[in-house]
Amino acid sequence: MHLFDDLDHRLIAVLREDGRAPVSKLATILGVSRATVQTRLDRLLETGAVLGFTIRARQGYDDRAIRAIMMIEVAGRSTTAVIRQLRGLPELFALHTTNGAWDLIAELRAESLSDFDRVLREVRNIDGILNSETSLLLSSV
Repeated sequence: MHLFDDLDHRLIAVLREDGRAPVSKLATILGVSRATVQTRLDRLLETGAVLGFTIRARQGYDDRAIRAIMMIEVAGRSTTAVIRQLRGLPELFALHTTNGAWDLIAELRAESLSDFDRVLREVRNIDGILNSETSLLLSSV
């Protein structure tokens, strides 16, 4: 498991704001050399601390998307394997651990009800998931 230091935290924070920033820009913002940034990025990717780079779309950008919250119960000690499988789903928007009756809470987004139905089946077929409950998000108030 990778232990983050202050530079790692600052680098990740900058990447959250602009995942497409060039290494030279990251180095300038962080006040370190390009080689230091590249080494840190390589290590964060190799250890799995950073899974990749993506865009952030404005919340609610696609008001036609089907959005839902899924509460997930995980069997025994399979949480890490379940999380790894869930992160492979492009429809997974956010994933959280929690306490109480459910082990994980996932925010899902799909383009249509048929896509959403497929995603539900895929999630429920993941080894280690015992139970789930899903609620569609109808509107934001």
